[in-house]
Parts: sequence; C-alpha cells; structure tokens
Amino acid sequence: MSRTSLPLFDAALLRPALVDALRKLDPRAQWRNPVMAVVYVGSAFTTALAAANPSLFSVGVAAWLWFTVLFANLAEALAEGRSKAQAAALRGLKKKTWAKKLEPGSARHERSAMQWHPVEAETLRKGDVVLVEAGDTMPADGEVVDGVASVDESAITGESAPVIRESGGDFSAVTGGTRVLSDWIVVRVSADPGEAFVDRMIAMVENARRGKTPNEIALTILLVALTIVFLGVVATLLPFSRFAVDAAGAGEPVDLVMLVALLVCLIPTTIAGLLSAIGVAGMSRLLRANVIATSGRAVEAAGDVDVLLLDKTGTITLGNRQAAAFLPAAGVTEAELADAAQLASLADTTPEGRSIVVLAKRHGLRERELAALDAVFVPFSAQTRMSGVDLPAGRTLRKGAADALARHVRSLGGEFPAGLQQLVDEVARRGSTPLVVADGARVLGVVELKDVVKGGIRERFAELRRMGITTVMVTGDNRLTAAAIAAEAGVDDVLAEATPEAKLKLIREHQAAGRLVAMTGDGTNDAPALAQADVAVAMNTGTQAAKEAGNMVDLDSNPTKLIEIVETGKQLLMTRGALTTFSVANDVAKYFAIVPAAFVGTYPQLAALNVMQLASPASAVLSAVIFNALIIVALIPLALRGVAYRPVGAATLLRRNLAVYGLGGVVVPFVGIKLIDLGLAATGLF
Repeated sequence: MSRTSLPLFDAALLRPALVDALRKLDPRAQWRNPVMAVVYVGSAFTTALAAANPSLFSVGVAAWLWFTVLFANLAEALAEGRSKAQAAALRGLKKKTWAKKLEPGSARHERSAMQWHPVEAETLRKGDVVLVEAGDTMPADGEVVDGVASVDESAITGESAPVIRESGGDFSAVTGGTRVLSDWIVVRVSADPGEAFVDRMIAMVENARRGKTPNEIALTILLVALTIVFLGVVATLLPFSRFAVDAAGAGEPVDLVMLVALLVCLIPTTIAGLLSAIGVAGMSRLLRANVIATSGRAVEAAGDVDVLLLDKTGTITLGNRQAAAFLPAAGVTEAELADAAQLASLADTTPEGRSIVVLAKRHGLRERELAALDAVFVPFSAQTRMSGVDLPAGRTLRKGAADALARHVRSLGGEFPAGLQQLVDEVARRGSTPLVVADGARVLGVVELKDVVKGGIRERFAELRRMGITTVMVTGDNRLTAAAIAAEAGVDDVLAEATPEAKLKLIREHQAAGRLVAMTGDGTNDAPALAQADVAVAMNTGTQAAKEAGNMVDLDSNPTKLIEIVETGKQLLMTRGALTTFSVANDVAKYFAIVPAAFVGTYPQLAALNVMQLASPASAVLSAVIFNALIIVALIPLALRGVAYRPVGAATLLRRNLAVYGLGGVVVPFVGIKLIDLGLAATGLF
C-alpha cells in the first residue's frame, strides 16, 4: 500500500510552513546552514545600510535578500510539514487504551482460567503479559505467546485484509494500535512506553532530529569552500575599484550594498537553500511507500547500494509451490501415482499438499476423506523430511525429499530405481522441486512442485543491472534448483542451501571488497545478517529481533519492496545531483551575466562585455537578486517530488545532468534576469 500523496502546496500545509519559515529566521536556526547564514548576515547588513542611507535600490536589495532566506526556510518547512502531517495521523493511533493484564501465575492456555485486571496501556512495561480478545485494541508492541487471532493492521499498514498472528514462528509479532477481529491471543509486551513501534514511527517522521548524512556533509563542505572563495573575490573588489577611481579620476566607486548583493548572487544559495528539503522529502517519500527508515543515512545508503541480497521465496517467486505434474516411475501408471499422492496428502494442510489433492482430481479422484479410510496421518518433520498416511492392512504411503525416501525404501528392503534419480535431477534442473512418492518399499514416481517466478521480476533485475547493482538470490534450495530459478529470474548470482552463517559470510565478503550491501529478512535467524548489512529491511510481520537488527521496517511486509527502497534512495541522490548541477551552472551564468553590468560604472571598458545589455548596474544587480530568490521557489516542487527516476548508470546520469540541468542552469539565468531587468527598466526607476 502506498500512502496518499499530499499536494505540494496544500493550504493546510502552506500556512503552518510559512509560520515555521518565519520562526527559522532565528539566528541559531540559520547557523546550521553556513551558506544561508552568509545570506542572512548579508541581509541584516544591507538592511542596516538601507536604514542609514535609504534608496530604492538599497531597500529593494535588502527586501529581496530577506525573501531569499525566507524562501529557503519555506522549502525546508514544507518538507518537514508533510512529514509532520504524517506523524499527526500516526498519533491518532495512540488514543487512550485499556489492557487486560494477566495476574502473575495466571493460566495462559485456557481462556476460561485466565485471571486479569484492567490497566491503562501507558502503564505497561516490557515483560508484562496481557490478554487481547476480539474487538480489543492492541495495547502495546509484543510477541504472541499463546493463542491465534485475526488482526486488523490497516491502521499501521493501510491494508484492509486482516492477518493471522499466532505464537511461535515468524508471525508472532504484534503492533500497538492494531485491532483483534476474532478469537484471542496472549501477548508478552516487548517495549516500554515511548519506545513502541508507533512512537518510533512518529519520531522518525518528525525530522527535527534528522542528522546530516556523510554525502550531505561533504557537499556542505564544498558549498562552504565555494562561498569562502567568492567572499575573498568580493572582498578584493572594493579596494581595487576605489584605487581605479583614484588613479583614473573617473568612474564611480562600488556601492557596498551592490557588493553584498553580488556576493549572495554568486555563492551557491540555490542548492544550499534546498539541500535540507531534499533530504527530508526523501524520507517522506519512503514513508509514503510504507517503509520506516531509522535515519536519513539509511535512505541515502540505499541509493549507493552495490549488492542486493533477495530471498527467493515470496520475493523472486510467488512463494507457494504448486503441484504441476505427476511423473511415474517405470512400470507405474500416472493414475496410480496420482491416487497414492492424493491419499498421502489428504490431511496435509500445506499449500503443496492441497495442490497435490487438487491436481489428482484431474484423474477423477474426488470426494475422498481421511476419516472414511480409517487412516492415520503421519505429519512432516524436519528429521524425517517426509509425510504420508498409514492405511489398514499395513499399507504405508510416504512422500518427501528424494534422499529421505531413498533411505526409507532401503530400510524396508526395497531399491531406489536408478532411472528415478535421473528424473529427480531433471525436475531440479528445471527449477522445480521433486517430491518422491512411495507405497511401502515400492517407489511410484515424482510429483513436480513448481515455485513460479513473479511476472516482470526479470525486467526489474535488468534495470538494477543497468544501475550497476549486483543481485544475489538467497535460498535454502539445493544448487540445481537454485541455479535453474536464478537463470529464469535473471539474477547475477545465487547463494544456495543458505544458512545464517553463510548469509553473514557473503555480506562480509562483499563489504570487504568495498561494496554496500542491502538485504531483507523477517526471521530471528536473519538478524545477524540484517545487523551486518548496510541497508537492512525488516518485515513488519517478522520477529522483534529482525526489526531491531534492521535500519528500515517495511509495514507491508513485502520482500520485493527492497527494490523500491533502492529506487527511492537513487532518486534522492539523483535529485541532489541534478539540483547541485543546476545551482553551480546557475552561479557561473550569473557571474558572466551581471558582473560586467554591475562594474561598468567603475570600469567603463567592461561595457563591451555587457552582452545582455542590462539597463544599469543597479538594475542588473537587483534583477539578479530577485531571480536568485524566485528560482528557489520555482525549484521547491522538484526538491519535494524528486527528479524522475531512471535506471541508468553513473556515467549516463552525469551526461544527462549536464545536458538538462547543467545547460538549463546556464540558460535560465540569462532569460530570467533579462526579463526582470526589462520589467525594472520599464518602471523608469532604475
């Protein structure tokens, strides 16, 4: 589910954003952005000069410099306002809730024997045990320790379909603010007040604590360096211009207001004013995709990822293996194999077992019940790796992994046919899972189970490859099956028969080679690898250990979301790169556009370089100041939305930025400044 996108300039957001923009005029707030702090000081200085020696030019420059600071504040305030609106919606989940806290020593397994007393949810502490029944709101984050219930998580994920939560396994985590629809569960609280998942979501989307990422810090240092260079250049202009006036006895000295205005126009104010908004908007876009990032660093790291580790089941494939064909052994008919496979699967409630029963119906095998057969079902176990049924008269039917069935048949004095092993290998090479069926010591054949590769996934991996990202499929399947599915899906590499240790080792190997690694997981056994990965996306339906190990949580619990996260991170970096390119080109263009016009009064020979034919030095500088302020407003939508994502490599992206934003950054100032200059000249005041 993707959250509804808020309009960029919605009135409900614009009004408080304007108030926040004014509040950010506090010098303590401005000092966090060194480049805009220079503009702030310049605004105050020109205001003082205008007050001491008022003129239309000095007042106009001072006013538009303040507008420049205000518009930069507005960009950040709008980005923060969109996130605060999302946080306000989340606070609605934290309404006063009562919990049924179990008495110490109270029974857990029998609902009727449980003893509890009502308490406010805010008083619950980590380790407390509560009963949550149909109609109750989940009072806190926790783990289900008993019972099974249908839970409405739409308040968190936005999905209307209820989910099942039960004790044990990877679907035992519950989130405060959700609602139980049926049955009951006993929950052990896993977070103290203020540390619950909703609390963390609110803290994450309220960007007051958002720190700068390493790339932002590096870019800020570059912008500060450019600002210092231009400060030095402008500082030398006044003495030299006065010397020229004294020596030549002609010309006019440069006005201090003009020099300050020129400095503001030439330093990289555009990107400096939008930099914070770009980062905040990136986190906000990720939240609209229903992913919570613990920091801006995690979002940015997603944009720099080199290697993606993706689980096969549910990510690359649909996840539910389905019976596709009955492949009988020599001397066995397909109908005989189907009959035995269906009998062995009647009590099997797994998707695979149910699909075998359905497939066998094509052979006319219908309306059979295990109870009517007086049979005993033998469940699957990790030790035997097979399941089946014991029928009257000593008949035993088993289905399971080929090696497990081979041992079973030999233990009964039978032989595993050589030709059947070849059939098993052929099924595995196709990317399917072979399930061998035996009637006592006699092997009947193979049921082919297919885990279907998701439609369009191959194209998604091709996009990632064009971006320079290596994809690695992680699966517990054997190497033959893994290789076949990897080839069909189009992944670059595969880790078969994966264990937690193998995942951790693979991540460390890639990181040792200087690569950034992303992975997704939901189980406790994924926690070590998630903790090691640079971008670690935990599923909301996963265990608490997985969510604590990751630096992102996917509220939809969709493993393929990892690809969208990488795209969002790439978009953030692309937006920052595009606007930086535009800003630098903008400053270069303004330099050539206005410096000759601004100093023609002091150096008349510069008139030959006034290619734009600006009306006067005052008009040239004021036009540039006005353009400098308005271009920030014009670029706010791009900073908040992000540039259009394109799955291209770094070299292609650089060429595109130079062609579109570099060239645009050169052309737009010439056009914009000239139009403003014509408007000022038309007033007859400059």
